[in-house]
Amino acid sequence: QVQLLESGGGLVQPGGSLRLSCAASGGTLDAKAIGWFRQAPGKEREGVSCISRSAAGRDYADSVKGRFIISRDNAKNTVYLQMNSLKPEDTAVYYCATDTRRAYGCSLAINVYDYWGQGAQVTVSS
Repeated sequence: QVQLLESGGGLVQPGGSLRLSCAASGGTLDAKAIGWFRQAPGKEREGVSCISRSAAGRDYADSVKGRFIISRDNAKNTVYLQMNSLKPEDTAVYYCATDTRRAYGCSLAINVYDYWGQGAQVTVSS
């Protein structure tokens, strides 16, 4: 069973950048679509970005388009989320997850993802 571990979270000032990493153990990520999600206090978990198996397909929530970039390095068994021009409303716990059943493309729908990491806190504040 694949286990996911997020890293790279922290405290950053508005306008700053962070890069989150999602590393896998006990399995590989190269045959799976991967999604990034976030959950702010008192709010529901929401889809942020996703990337297909081949990396040809990517999608972003409207709130992060033009600021966040998702990528993957299958040789390192890792998926990244580069977050630029961060805003206080980006503050949340960020999770990565695998969609092992999807052959093409990717989805921001939470219910299609099967394995989840423990999350990484991102706080944007001055």
